[in-house]
Amino acid sequence: MSKHFPHAYVINVMADDHPGIVSSVSSVIESLSGNIDGCSQTVLGGYFTLIMLVSLPEAIEPDVLSEMIHQVNTDFQVSVRQMKSKSAPAAPQDSDSYVITVFGKDKPAIVRKFSAYLADREINIVDLYGAHRGEDEFVLIGQVEVPTHWNLDTLQSELAYMGKELGFTVKLQQQNIFLATNQLRLPKN
Repeated sequence: MSKHFPHAYVINVMADDHPGIVSSVSSVIESLSGNIDGCSQTVLGGYFTLIMLVSLPEAIEPDVLSEMIHQVNTDFQVSVRQMKSKSAPAAPQDSDSYVITVFGKDKPAIVRKFSAYLADREINIVDLYGAHRGEDEFVLIGQVEVPTHWNLDTLQSELAYMGKELGFTVKLQQQNIFLATNQLRLPKN
Protein backbone atom coordinates (compact mmCIF):
# COMPACT_ATOMS: atom_id res chain seq x y z
CA MET A 1 0.00 0.00 0.00
CA SER A 2 1.23 3.42 -0.88
CA LYS A 3 0.88 5.98 1.90
CA HIS A 4 0.89 9.74 1.53
CA PHE A 5 2.35 10.51 4.99
CA PRO A 6 4.72 8.52 7.25
CA HIS A 7 2.24 7.56 10.04
CA ALA A 8 -0.40 5.09 8.85
CA TYR A 9 -3.54 3.76 10.55
CA VAL A 10 -6.41 1.39 9.88
CA ILE A 11 -9.79 2.75 10.97
CA ASN A 12 -12.95 0.65 11.33
CA VAL A 13 -16.31 2.29 11.91
CA MET A 14 -19.68 0.59 12.42
CA ALA A 15 -22.99 2.42 12.89
CA ASP A 16 -26.66 2.37 12.07
CA ASP A 17 -26.81 3.51 8.45
CA HIS A 18 -27.58 7.15 7.74
CA PRO A 19 -26.22 9.85 5.42
CA GLY A 20 -23.02 11.66 6.40
CA ILE A 21 -20.95 8.95 8.08
CA VAL A 22 -18.08 8.98 5.56
CA SER A 23 -18.14 12.78 5.60
CA SER A 24 -17.90 12.84 9.41
CA VAL A 25 -14.98 10.42 9.58
CA SER A 26 -13.10 12.05 6.71
CA SER A 27 -13.51 15.48 8.35
CA VAL A 28 -11.52 14.19 11.34
CA ILE A 29 -8.73 13.02 9.02
CA GLU A 30 -8.75 16.39 7.25
CA SER A 31 -8.55 18.22 10.61
CA LEU A 32 -5.30 16.33 11.25
CA SER A 33 -3.98 17.29 7.76
CA GLY A 34 -4.10 13.60 6.90
CA ASN A 35 -4.85 11.65 3.77
CA ILE A 36 -7.25 8.78 3.11
CA ASP A 37 -5.06 6.31 1.22
CA GLY A 38 -7.81 3.74 0.69
CA CYS A 39 -11.32 2.97 1.88
CA SER A 40 -14.14 0.50 1.54
CA GLN A 41 -17.65 0.78 2.94
CA THR A 42 -20.87 -1.12 2.72
CA VAL A 43 -24.33 -1.22 4.19
CA LEU A 44 -25.75 -4.58 5.14
CA GLY A 45 -29.07 -5.08 6.89
CA GLY A 46 -29.23 -1.39 7.82
CA TYR A 47 -25.75 -1.42 9.36
CA PHE A 48 -22.98 0.69 7.92
CA THR A 49 -19.36 -0.52 8.01
CA LEU A 50 -16.28 1.38 6.89
CA ILE A 51 -12.61 0.54 6.76
CA MET A 52 -10.12 3.27 5.92
CA LEU A 53 -6.39 3.28 5.50
CA VAL A 54 -5.19 6.75 6.46
CA SER A 55 -1.83 8.41 6.82
CA LEU A 56 -0.97 11.42 8.93
CA PRO A 57 2.02 13.79 8.91
CA GLU A 58 2.30 13.53 12.72
CA ALA A 59 1.97 10.43 14.89
CA ILE A 60 -1.10 10.07 17.10
CA GLU A 61 -2.06 7.38 19.57
CA PRO A 62 -4.70 5.06 18.08
CA ASP A 63 -6.96 5.57 21.14
CA VAL A 64 -6.82 9.35 20.68
CA LEU A 65 -7.73 9.07 16.98
CA SER A 66 -10.55 6.66 17.84
CA GLU A 67 -11.93 9.09 20.44
CA MET A 68 -11.78 12.00 17.98
CA ILE A 69 -13.92 10.02 15.52
CA HIS A 70 -16.25 8.82 18.27
CA GLN A 71 -16.80 12.42 19.42
CA VAL A 72 -18.14 13.33 15.96
CA ASN A 73 -20.97 10.86 16.57
CA THR A 74 -21.25 8.91 19.81
CA ASP A 75 -23.26 6.19 18.03
CA PHE A 76 -20.17 5.18 16.03
CA GLN A 77 -18.30 2.07 17.12
CA VAL A 78 -14.71 2.89 16.24
CA SER A 79 -11.54 0.84 16.21
CA VAL A 80 -8.16 2.25 15.19
CA ARG A 81 -4.95 0.33 14.72
CA GLN A 82 -1.54 1.66 13.79
CA MET A 83 -0.18 0.00 10.68
CA LYS A 84 3.16 -1.75 10.96
CA SER A 85 6.11 0.06 9.43
CA LYS A 86 6.58 -2.55 6.75
CA SER A 87 3.96 -2.59 4.05
CA ALA A 88 1.30 -5.27 4.07
CA PRO A 89 2.17 -8.26 1.92
CA ALA A 90 0.74 -8.05 -1.54
CA ALA A 91 -0.76 -11.01 -3.29
CA PRO A 92 1.94 -13.53 -4.06
CA GLN A 93 3.48 -13.10 -7.50
CA ASP A 94 2.48 -16.65 -8.24
CA SER A 95 -1.28 -16.08 -7.93
CA ASP A 96 -4.02 -14.72 -10.17
CA SER A 97 -7.24 -12.86 -9.35
CA TYR A 98 -10.52 -14.72 -9.79
CA VAL A 99 -14.14 -14.12 -8.89
CA ILE A 100 -16.18 -16.88 -7.30
CA THR A 101 -19.97 -16.68 -7.40
CA VAL A 102 -22.18 -18.97 -5.34
CA PHE A 103 -25.97 -18.82 -5.44
CA GLY A 104 -28.87 -20.99 -4.40
CA LYS A 105 -31.43 -21.57 -1.66
CA ASP A 106 -30.19 -20.16 1.63
CA LYS A 107 -29.14 -22.56 4.37
CA PRO A 108 -26.79 -22.45 7.36
CA ALA A 109 -23.00 -22.85 6.96
CA ILE A 110 -22.71 -21.85 3.28
CA VAL A 111 -20.16 -19.09 3.93
CA ARG A 112 -18.17 -21.37 6.26
CA LYS A 113 -18.10 -24.30 3.84
CA PHE A 114 -16.93 -22.30 0.86
CA SER A 115 -14.45 -20.20 2.86
CA ALA A 116 -13.02 -23.38 4.46
CA TYR A 117 -12.62 -24.96 1.01
CA LEU A 118 -10.68 -21.88 -0.17
CA ALA A 119 -8.57 -21.66 3.01
CA ASP A 120 -7.61 -25.35 2.77
CA ARG A 121 -6.13 -24.60 -0.67
CA GLU A 122 -4.40 -21.38 0.46
CA ILE A 123 -6.72 -19.33 -1.75
CA ASN A 124 -6.95 -15.89 -0.19
CA ILE A 125 -10.31 -14.08 -0.08
CA VAL A 126 -9.63 -10.43 -0.92
CA ASP A 127 -13.23 -9.21 -0.97
CA LEU A 128 -16.47 -10.98 -0.05
CA TYR A 129 -20.15 -10.07 -0.34
CA GLY A 130 -23.08 -12.22 0.64
CA ALA A 131 -26.76 -11.33 0.78
CA HIS A 132 -30.28 -12.58 0.24
CA ARG A 133 -31.64 -12.25 -3.24
CA GLY A 134 -35.36 -12.61 -3.18
CA GLU A 135 -37.18 -14.38 -0.40
CA ASP A 136 -35.08 -17.51 0.09
CA GLU A 137 -32.15 -17.18 -2.34
CA PHE A 138 -28.60 -16.40 -1.21
CA VAL A 139 -25.74 -15.07 -3.30
CA LEU A 140 -22.08 -15.00 -2.34
CA ILE A 141 -19.52 -13.18 -4.47
CA GLY A 142 -15.83 -13.16 -3.66
CA GLN A 143 -12.65 -11.85 -5.20
CA VAL A 144 -9.97 -14.45 -4.54
CA GLU A 145 -6.25 -14.87 -5.20
CA VAL A 146 -5.61 -18.37 -6.56
CA PRO A 147 -2.03 -19.70 -6.46
CA THR A 148 -0.93 -20.53 -10.00
CA HIS A 149 0.06 -24.09 -9.04
CA TRP A 150 -3.63 -25.05 -8.80
CA ASN A 151 -5.23 -26.70 -11.80
CA LEU A 152 -8.26 -24.52 -12.54
CA ASP A 153 -10.25 -27.35 -14.11
CA THR A 154 -9.82 -29.33 -10.88
CA LEU A 155 -10.84 -26.36 -8.71
CA GLN A 156 -13.89 -25.66 -10.87
CA SER A 157 -14.91 -29.33 -10.79
CA GLU A 158 -14.53 -29.56 -7.01
CA LEU A 159 -16.44 -26.31 -6.47
CA ALA A 160 -19.21 -27.41 -8.83
CA TYR A 161 -19.47 -30.78 -7.05
CA MET A 162 -19.60 -29.14 -3.61
CA GLY A 163 -22.18 -26.69 -4.90
CA LYS A 164 -24.32 -29.48 -6.33
CA GLU A 165 -24.25 -31.33 -2.99
CA LEU A 166 -25.41 -28.13 -1.26
CA GLY A 167 -27.92 -27.13 -3.92
CA PHE A 168 -25.88 -24.16 -5.15
CA THR A 169 -24.54 -23.04 -8.50
CA VAL A 170 -20.85 -22.13 -8.29
CA LYS A 171 -18.65 -20.40 -10.85
CA LEU A 172 -14.98 -19.49 -10.73
CA GLN A 173 -13.90 -16.98 -13.38
CA GLN A 174 -10.72 -15.09 -14.06
CA GLN A 175 -11.34 -11.56 -12.75
CA ASN A 176 -10.92 -9.79 -16.11
CA ILE A 177 -13.36 -12.18 -17.79
CA PHE A 178 -15.88 -11.72 -14.97
CA LEU A 179 -15.62 -7.92 -15.23
CA ALA A 180 -15.89 -7.94 -19.02
CA THR A 181 -18.97 -10.15 -19.04
CA ASN A 182 -20.75 -8.47 -16.10
CA GLN A 183 -20.34 -4.78 -16.82
CA LEU A 184 -23.41 -2.66 -17.12
CA ARG A 185 -23.93 -1.76 -20.72
CA LEU A 186 -25.34 1.75 -21.07
CA PRO A 187 -26.93 2.93 -24.31
CA LYS A 188 -24.87 5.43 -26.26
CA ASN A 189 -26.37 8.89 -26.61
